Amino acid sequence: MRISYREAMRQALRDALTSDPRVFLMGEDVGRYGGTYAVSKGFYDEFGPERIRDTPLSELGFVGAGIGAALGGMRPIVEVMTVNFSLLALDQIVNSAALLRHMSGGQVSVPLVIRMATGAGRQLAAQHSHSLENWYAHIPGIRVLAPATIADARGMLAPALADPDPVVIFEHAQLYNMEDELPDDSNEEPNEDWRCDIERAAIRRPGSQVSVITYGGSLPKALEAAAELARDGIDVEVVDLRVLRPLDTETIAESVSRTHRALIVDEGWRSGSLAAEVMARIVEHCFYDLDAPPVRVCSEEVPIPYAKHMEEAALPQPAKIVAAVREMLNV
Repeated sequence: MRISYREAMRQALRDALTSDPRVFLMGEDVGRYGGTYAVSKGFYDEFGPERIRDTPLSELGFVGAGIGAALGGMRPIVEVMTVNFSLLALDQIVNSAALLRHMSGGQVSVPLVIRMATGAGRQLAAQHSHSLENWYAHIPGIRVLAPATIADARGMLAPALADPDPVVIFEHAQLYNMEDELPDDSNEEPNEDWRCDIERAAIRRPGSQVSVITYGGSLPKALEAAAELARDGIDVEVVDLRVLRPLDTETIAESVSRTHRALIVDEGWRSGSLAAEVMARIVEHCFYDLDAPPVRVCSEEVPIPYAKHMEEAALPQPAKIVAAVREMLNV
């Protein structure tokens, strides 16, 4: 069955709402409008206003309401329209949701899932286009996921809802229209057979000469670059981090130990980036396996421009990845 990333997310949400009465969705325009990215289209009529709750334009307020509902025994899924707007709710996420298990000595947990769109490439200018995943990956007490494939979009929500701690899911907006094959689950029980691993990174393309390590919206670009390089006999391994906190250092180290070179592709800015953290772990764990210094391909250190040609120039692109690999290999 060939479906889109958007439809995979819709199926995952429908399964969650159908299988557990404690689950409800809340956020801006998730109800009557059907969601800014049409992920919840039709859910308002299907599940009703108690389960699909439109909220005021106050991220601080409705994320806080989601935390309260989770503390009260519900399983809320809170949708934040875009990562840039999530900054208005940082106090609730960082100072409440992430800390309450620790500060209560394990007496309470916050089983909350926060979904948000991230990333650039749609000419929406700076206030709707940044990649701030690393801000959240920095925080103990939360799990941070970045599904970049149809299977992960379909399979990450159920285990996220089962996690007793807050889980933040970043959905790159450029992926919603992406399509791929997914087996038909019409004869299977929902949730259980679709659950995917939310602990480990995944090798999306095996290779022997360089490890290209990435996540989210940069994964298709990395795979495109790897395919182009393969036509010239350059064998690239592509690692999809997919779990940004906790990082799967073991899979990263195993890949780099095989290929002896590492290129990290991150749509965040270089300074203080997730790419920098990955590079640090590679140096800590694989220094003597390296045949060349690790390299980063990141967004330019500017607010994401509106003009299409400038936006494209500011972001990691397959051509930049190809050029970086060639320079590492001196070919």
